[in-house]
Amino acid sequence: MLSQIPKSLSFFHNPSIPIPIPNSNSPTLRFSTPNPLLSLAHLPPFSCCRPTLVAMASASASDLPNAVVPLPPGVDENELDRFATIANKVADASGEVIRKYFRQKFDILDKEDSSPVTIADQTAEEHMISVISENFPSHAVYGEENGWRCKETYADYVWVLDPIDGTKSFITGKPVFGTLISLLLRGKPILGIIDQPILRERWLGVSGRKTTLNGKVVSTRTCANLAQAYLYTTSPHLFSAEAEEAFIRVRNKVKVPLYGCDCYAYALLASGYVDLVVESGLKPYDFLSLIPVIEGSGGVITDWKGHQLLWEASANSHATSFNVVAAGDKQIHQQALDSLQWQ
Repeated sequence: MLSQIPKSLSFFHNPSIPIPIPNSNSPTLRFSTPNPLLSLAHLPPFSCCRPTLVAMASASASDLPNAVVPLPPGVDENELDRFATIANKVADASGEVIRKYFRQKFDILDKEDSSPVTIADQTAEEHMISVISENFPSHAVYGEENGWRCKETYADYVWVLDPIDGTKSFITGKPVFGTLISLLLRGKPILGIIDQPILRERWLGVSGRKTTLNGKVVSTRTCANLAQAYLYTTSPHLFSAEAEEAFIRVRNKVKVPLYGCDCYAYALLASGYVDLVVESGLKPYDFLSLIPVIEGSGGVITDWKGHQLLWEASANSHATSFNVVAAGDKQIHQQALDSLQWQ
């Protein structure tokens, strides 16, 4: 709750690390004002007006192998620059909180689904929301910890947040968790961030632009044969029995199966270090930010049937579960789908 947040927060700023803003004329962004303060006591109320916007293009990464997804019609380049700038500030705000709690003593609570949550998750999400509401009061927010935050039941622009994707890794001191930030336009992600605040690595994907890691363009690698692929999943023990059987069919065909990276596995895929990620039971806040990052680096990400991953956020939406497969190469993506045999 906003009333429980400290009155101000300091955004992380390290001049030695460029923060990406994907613009061909300005490849990186450095915050020139050190340690700016945001007073949460003066936040504007959420008001989710519905601006008139042209419908987005329906092209998917599977239609555009090794190419970025086109800029949605009706979206202004300057708007995208602004979104990217604020998204970086949102990630800075979250990282500032998370670094304070990492490998420190704190209480661990269990949510209704028995997944763990900490004060770091909760506080980071509130700080992220405060930055968004200050800069985009007409936008809605859907966070893992608090759900829908908007006076209206629907908004064209919705920020979907997961302050710590991989809380189990976080609480056990393993720095392969990440902060996930996505911006949806009418249900489709046009911006995504995977931020690893301990390693200070940030992948940024924006529609119509190539994915960057700390300001430098990254790309997936070619791997046309599943038998040569390096595969990641967080843990097959989290899968249902049927999903685990499908996963095993893929695992038995790859060169090297690897485990336990949470969202960081997708970041490694975008940078060309691994070839395939297969996971089951992901919530929308777990994967929406991954889509622009993977597709902007030349990869493919779909559900286990090869369909686009879509989720319409609203006050009445429920965070349903999805099965996700991401690949750096279109050919092994199809081979993985054929092996999963998911009906």
